[in-house]
Amino acid sequence: MTALLEVAGLARAFGAVRAVGGVDFAVEDGEVFGVIGPNGSGKTTMFNCILGQLRPDAGRVRFGGAEITGARPLALARLGIGRTFQSLQVFGSLSARDNLIAAAQEYVGTLAGRLLAAPDAGLTGRAEALLARLNLAHVADKPAGSLSYGQQKLLDIGMAFMSGARLVFLDEPAAGVNPRIVGEMAAMLRALKAESGATFVVIEHNMDFVMGLCDRVMVMAEGKRIALGTPAEVRADPQVLEAYLGG
Repeated sequence: MTALLEVAGLARAFGAVRAVGGVDFAVEDGEVFGVIGPNGSGKTTMFNCILGQLRPDAGRVRFGGAEITGARPLALARLGIGRTFQSLQVFGSLSARDNLIAAAQEYVGTLAGRLLAAPDAGLTGRAEALLARLNLAHVADKPAGSLSYGQQKLLDIGMAFMSGARLVFLDEPAAGVNPRIVGEMAAMLRALKAESGATFVVIEHNMDFVMGLCDRVMVMAEGKRIALGTPAEVRADPQVLEAYLGG
């Protein structure tokens, strides 16, 4: 495998608080890469620095060999990078199907072509297939706001995939979700990875979810990387046991 995402020396401070302190890692093309750590360890700040919500104070980010440090979210989305947030980003009054279509319309063809295209921009078929993969076909016509929290989380993940993203960042996808749906979510993500060839970076507190889904896991504490390896290696690392698992 080759590195799809390369992060070197990434740092970000808020006043005197150094939220991210020079983090280095690479994500290989086609892998599922997990990021774990206690609250306040810098995980989401790191995500936001990579994905354009925050500008890093130092460090470099490369995607597919190209420099993307400081690029804005829309530019990154057009390059093939998608993300979800800790808080839901669905449109509650739109149907589940229309949420998926809305998530991808911006990236289909040219502006002139979109103005002249059908209202769904030819995306209904893709949306229907994704709803079926996420076990949401039976709620396709329901307003997203009427779905269960777990179903909305799945829909949110689907929206990140609708643009055909090559790299997808998932920020706590299992948080607050019914354990039954969490198990289904892991299986669905593995299936989406196999079908699309997408690469995932996942922040999550649910250890079983991360360890069962991810090929490698990076552990952060106090803004720094303290461990990186396979799930088995990370579970056995003394620094992880002390800083994250309370051993």
